[in-house]
Amino acid sequence: MNNNLYLWWTGLIAALLLAPLLTGIINKTKAILVGRRGPKLLQPYYNIIKLLRKGCVRTTTSCGLLAWGPLITLATVMVAMLFLPYANQISPFAFTGDVFLFAYLLGLGRFALVLGAMDTGSSFEGMGSSREVQFAALAEGSLFAVLGFLATASRSVDLSNMLTCPLPAQVPTVVAAVTLAAGIAFIVLLVENCRVPFDDPETHLELTMIHEAMVLDYSGPDLGFIVYGSCLKLWLMAAFVMLMLIPGDFGSPGLMMVLHILGILLIGVVIGIIESITARFRFLKLPQFLLGSLGAALIALALTILTGRHLP
Repeated sequence: MNNNLYLWWTGLIAALLLAPLLTGIINKTKAILVGRRGPKLLQPYYNIIKLLRKGCVRTTTSCGLLAWGPLITLATVMVAMLFLPYANQISPFAFTGDVFLFAYLLGLGRFALVLGAMDTGSSFEGMGSSREVQFAALAEGSLFAVLGFLATASRSVDLSNMLTCPLPAQVPTVVAAVTLAAGIAFIVLLVENCRVPFDDPETHLELTMIHEAMVLDYSGPDLGFIVYGSCLKLWLMAAFVMLMLIPGDFGSPGLMMVLHILGILLIGVVIGIIESITARFRFLKLPQFLLGSLGAALIALALTILTGRHLP
């Protein structure tokens, strides 16, 4: 096993271990900005461990999907993480076309959670599932437009090559396209992880819940798997954004690993700042905003096609 492969495995293990810390950084940032002491940075770890020690209480109306939802959701996120190029090192699991598997693994995880929520027979969870699917469908166009941009720029449908392909920084249109696409990827991150301004992960009002409405009936290890899976998905999407922003030939693999982890933690700080200064959008405004992000992603794709002669 060469050193680059060791670095890739180190990045994967770091992601599995540090994912809850990213949520802790977001919560701590929000608390500091509003003048509170807030929870400890390691509080998400304590919460997950406490949930795993408890027992599960499941509704008798379930036909079994409720129990499988958390496990499938966590498994799909963990499998999707295998295709990222940590420290800009090609994943050993990469293959041509794995970007499609990556995208649909995320969709499968959401589908499992939606089915589990509807399996409870709860009207509130059915309402949350409906909203989740609606906004996910709107965000999916932006996600695939960003993936299309990366595929065009790298001339590859291998996710590792797409995210590690060095682009000419001296071409203004390329820089503009990368910046715009990364910004849209960050918006997709907020939607996929149910963050403000699209959703509020800390809301206690059933009528305004989206993602939280789907997990009202979960408890114990089931809820622990969902919480940990959410932390992993947040880390996954943050890593995706950072890999778009850091050029593939920026520095040595060791330096890239440090920048990769620090950049993801910085994204947590940015999310905390956004959630402290921004109110959640009205439901009627969310489709307009997501369609606008799709248009911006298509502009980035068009810029890449027009300047294709400058790309490797």
